[in-house]
Formats: sequence, structure tokens, C-alpha cells
Amino acid sequence: MGHPYAPADLEVPGFVPLQLSQSQILVTYIGASLFVLLVVWLISGRCGRLSKIDRLLMCWWAFTGLTHILIEGPFVFTPNFFKKENPNFFDEVWKEYSKGDSRYVARDAATVTVEGITAVLEGPASLLAVYVFSSPA
Repeated sequence: MGHPYAPADLEVPGFVPLQLSQSQILVTYIGASLFVLLVVWLISGRCGRLSKIDRLLMCWWAFTGLTHILIEGPFVFTPNFFKKENPNFFDEVWKEYSKGDSRYVARDAATVTVEGITAVLEGPASLLAVYVFSSPA
């Protein structure tokens, strides 16, 4: 069975088609993201000294950090995500994302390296920024 990636002659040995629809992936991702934003917003509201801008920045950095760690991390550390017979949500995200940029399913070395840096360094650094905002001055 073929794959949905361009170019059509791209070799994707063992490819297993998506089991989740694009809308299922988006609804789950958007729902989880809104939940994170709501939780950070509510918790940051307990710190009376934080401005709304600070709280918004905390929401952004939490969203960014968790996205880098939880979405990009599995891509970097699961090279066979497109072969799994019982894929998890993150495998399905990357199979869908690869439709727009086949370097991901092809495991392009530069792409994997950049995603690895963001998952391992930028993600935790973003969560550190949330902590810094919440710390007393």
C-alpha cells in the first residue's frame, strides 16, 4: 500500500496508514492546549503581583514548552512512528504533519536534529521561563 507523502517515490518502508482523522488530532491538540492555558492562567492569578501581560507570557511559555517536549520529543525519540500497528496519538500527529513536510517521515537528519534541540533544550527552557515569572522578585 502506498503512502500520502510527496514525492510519491519517497521510500517509507512499513508505512501504516493513519488511524485518526485530521479533525480528531486537531480537536485533541486544541483541547489539551486550551486546558493548559486555562490552568496556567488560573494558577498565575493567585499571584497578585503579576500583571496580565506576565500571566499571558506564562501561558505562552507553558504552551510552547509543553508543545516542544510532548509533541516534538516523541518524534525525535521514535524513529519508526510511521510503522506502528498500534500507534499512539503522537505517532498519528507526525504521520499527519508529514503530509505537509515529508522530511519528517523521511527522517531527514537536519530536521531530526533541529527538533531534538527544541525538544531537549528549548522545551525545558520555556518551562523555566514560566517558573521565573512565578518566582518572587
